[in-house]
Amino acid sequence: MPEPRFKVAFIGSHGVGKTTLCYGLAARLKRRDFALEIVHEVARRSPLPINRDTTVPAQRWILLAQIAEEIVAAERYPLVLCDRSVLDNYVYLLLTGGDDELAGPLVDRWLPTYDLLVKVPILAAPSLDGVRAADPGFQLAVDERLDREIARRELAVLTLEPARSDDWLDQVERVCRDRFGPDQLELLPPGTG
Repeated sequence: MPEPRFKVAFIGSHGVGKTTLCYGLAARLKRRDFALEIVHEVARRSPLPINRDTTVPAQRWILLAQIAEEIVAAERYPLVLCDRSVLDNYVYLLLTGGDDELAGPLVDRWLPTYDLLVKVPILAAPSLDGVRAADPGFQLAVDERLDREIARRELAVLTLEPARSDDWLDQVERVCRDRFGPDQLELLPPGTG
């Protein structure tokens, strides 16, 4: 019987904890000897401008690089954890140049490849990391536009609650277990990761 396939993407504005959650979930699954790959945020490696200085070509590059990395990861591993999705990458393009006739249809076609989208809310202003914008107004603009895109597309998204941030990783793990089935994806009990 072939191994089940599953792709999770953590979505949200920059500086909200997507990477931390992605690595935390990966660590829990790896302890159970689960074969997985993390698709890291590609914007950090962009040869073109990002943040408020970005351009439509830069955001197209990021979007296409994200898809390419997801394709490779999904061919190699049954479980793929994405530190971003095409949707939140596309939101940066929307804020820069509006609807894009090339990228828009591609995003529409690619979104169904995710089995679980996890929306990480803003808890604090972004910190200076040398790459991402530290402007809280820009962070909020991305978050609000992402929420509008989720609603417009009527996407099923696990939205994490700010008041329960200590439980976020357990919440995502439970949803994965429920979606995959306990017999196929046996995760560590909550609180043991």
